Amino acid sequence: MIRAVVFDVGECLVDETREYGTWADWLGVPRHTFAAVFGAVIAQGRDYRETFQVFRPGFDLYAERERRVETGQPEHFGEEDLYPDVRPALAALRRAGLWLGIAGNQTVRAGGRLRELFAADVDLIGTSDDWGAAKPDPAFFVRVAEAVPYEAGEILYVGDRVDNDLRPAVAAGMPTALVHRGPWATIQWDSPEARELPTFRVESLAELPALIADFNGRAR
Repeated sequence: MIRAVVFDVGECLVDETREYGTWADWLGVPRHTFAAVFGAVIAQGRDYRETFQVFRPGFDLYAERERRVETGQPEHFGEEDLYPDVRPALAALRRAGLWLGIAGNQTVRAGGRLRELFAADVDLIGTSDDWGAAKPDPAFFVRVAEAVPYEAGEILYVGDRVDNDLRPAVAAGMPTALVHRGPWATIQWDSPEARELPTFRVESLAELPALIADFNGRAR
C-alpha cells in the first residue's frame, strides 16, 4: 500500500517559467532564445546547466546565484508560482490520511522558502543541499527513505522527469507518479521509460488521491 507521498519541487509543485526568465535576463539574452536553447539541451539528454555555458562559457551556477543575492536579485518563487492544483491536492491527500513530504534538488535558500510556503501542509521538507546528495544520485533516495517512517515500497515519489525522478526512485524500490507538465515531462512523455516505469501517469496532481485510493483498495 501507498502510505506516504513525496513530491519533487520544480515543475511538479513550482512552475519555473518566471525563474528561468530571470536567468535569461541575468545573462542578457532574450527569454525566447534562452528557452529555445534550454529545450534543445534537455531534448538531447544533456544536463540543463549546459544551457548557461552556451551563452557564457565557464558559467558557475552556484557562484552566480550568490552574485544575484548580493545585487538584490535572488532567485525567488512564491505562492503565485505554484501550479493551481498543488494546494487542493495536498489537502485531499492529507484528508486521506497520507504522510506527505517535499524533496528535490534545491538550495538551502530555496529550502527555506519551501518551509515558509508548506510547513503547515507536509511532514517533511528536504533538499539536496540539506542532504549533500542530489538526484539522480541513489544517495538522495536513501535519504528520502530514511526520513519517511514507512518502507520504500510504501512511498510514492512524484516528479516530472524520467531521468532524475522516476528511474532512481524505482531503483530505490519506490512506486512513482509522472506528472505531465514542464519541459522535461513534455519531451519525455512518450518515451518507453515514461510509459513503463511510473505506477501512475497524471495530467494533474488532483488525480492522485483517487488513484492512490484505488491502488490501496486493490492491495488489501
